[in-house]
Amino acid sequence: MQQQHPTRPAPAPPATPRPADAALLGARTSLAPVTTMLTPVERDRVDAAGEGLYYAMHRDSIDDVVRDLKERGAAAVLVSVARCGQREAARVAAVVREFPRVTAVALLTQVEAGTPHAVLSLGQSGVRTLVDVRQPSGWRELRNVLSADRTGALQRAALAQLSVDLDGAPDDCWRFFEALFTSGHRVSTVRLLARQLGVLPSTLMSRFFRARLPAPKRYLATARLCRAASLFENPGLSVANVALALDYSSPQSFGRHIRTLLGMTAVDFRRRYDGEGMLQRFRDELVLPHLGVLRTFTPLTSPPGWAARR
Repeated sequence: MQQQHPTRPAPAPPATPRPADAALLGARTSLAPVTTMLTPVERDRVDAAGEGLYYAMHRDSIDDVVRDLKERGAAAVLVSVARCGQREAARVAAVVREFPRVTAVALLTQVEAGTPHAVLSLGQSGVRTLVDVRQPSGWRELRNVLSADRTGALQRAALAQLSVDLDGAPDDCWRFFEALFTSGHRVSTVRLLARQLGVLPSTLMSRFFRARLPAPKRYLATARLCRAASLFENPGLSVANVALALDYSSPQSFGRHIRTLLGMTAVDFRRRYDGEGMLQRFRDELVLPHLGVLRTFTPLTSPPGWAARR
């Protein structure tokens, strides 16, 4: 019987909030961050609708929304039709252009004389999703829209492709590869990855070495660069923004990581790879040449007869 691999990744934690937000967010850090520009009444209702799914960072200006996208890793932008006149719609258009991989949603809670024009302006600005919450079903739709991208397109693509590549592999081999793309940006060392997988770091590394596979560190480092390439698809994010989002100690450290692993600068890396391209390189170098080993590899548990062989 073939192994059944889960393909739904766990949500990655959002970027570290600024000190002013830390006390407010607290335990919410496991939820998807959504930055909003809403009316006061809409804020309370959006908070209630997002319970257990996302936490909303309510802002009063587009500048603050952009800051959330750059510094806090906001997964979506939610703007009120009631707050978007022609000037605001033009600024929303700039946000959509700079962050094309971030979900942008317009929220309709009431209809007034200027509503049709506001909806049209937002559509022309590049906002493709309008959710009408004047009926209860609209709030369910909003949850569905915001949950569709909470795991990220790269995670979904990676897990879908790897589930095919590793079809029939032992379950704990799959768990290793799944963790590479679902553990979030804070799992940046083999020690942290091993802790999450419930195995000693030395044991994990020695099993890869004995199987003559690339080191776990290389798998983890390359997976992090897949996430970096995906983030770079948003022109509004600088090298420093991406380094911060992925928990590198500095942009310089991020640049050294890229140069060590790929032999190029961060700027060249951005020009050459998108998320899909870097994922393909991950597969070409670390998965496809080693399928014969990986499909029988058990990095987290001892294989049958191990104790006797010792």
